[in-house]
Amino acid sequence: MDSAKFGELEQMSWTDDRVATLSKLWADGLSASQIAAELGGVTRNAVIGKVHRLGLSGRAKPANSGARKLKAPARNGNPYNSRPRALRPTGRTAPSMPSKPAIENIPVPECKKLDLVDLTEKTCKWPHGDPSTDDFHFCGNSPKEDAPYCEYHCRLAYQTVTDRRRVKRAANG
Repeated sequence: MDSAKFGELEQMSWTDDRVATLSKLWADGLSASQIAAELGGVTRNAVIGKVHRLGLSGRAKPANSGARKLKAPARNGNPYNSRPRALRPTGRTAPSMPSKPAIENIPVPECKKLDLVDLTEKTCKWPHGDPSTDDFHFCGNSPKEDAPYCEYHCRLAYQTVTDRRRVKRAANG
């Protein structure tokens, strides 16, 4: 918007007639952009500002919108994150998983049971147990290069859906 036009908009005053028109159009459910176009010489933001200063609320449902459709939740239960859970590291073993089956010939590592303060760049940070209990600890084995977990726990954390199904089938026999 050029400065001349902006200055022109700043000069616009809210007369009683314009405020009455704004109030009626707002109550009728028109958007701030639609009201600005109807009034002329005023921006959408000016309309919004005036609505707030007047304390207007209780808008009618816009005539052209109909009922809003809710977005169906993603398969992982979060409608805002469609990335499958199987591809996100969770930091814990799923409750339904059996006791750590070997994954594609990777043996289950012997847990070193480290406390949080004992973790370094050279220790696997896979948690074991409930953090609210005294027996909570971390794996502590050597991690894969550029990863927070050992090879076994990387395979658990970053498994594909196909791998997850294969492990589940193997565990269920």
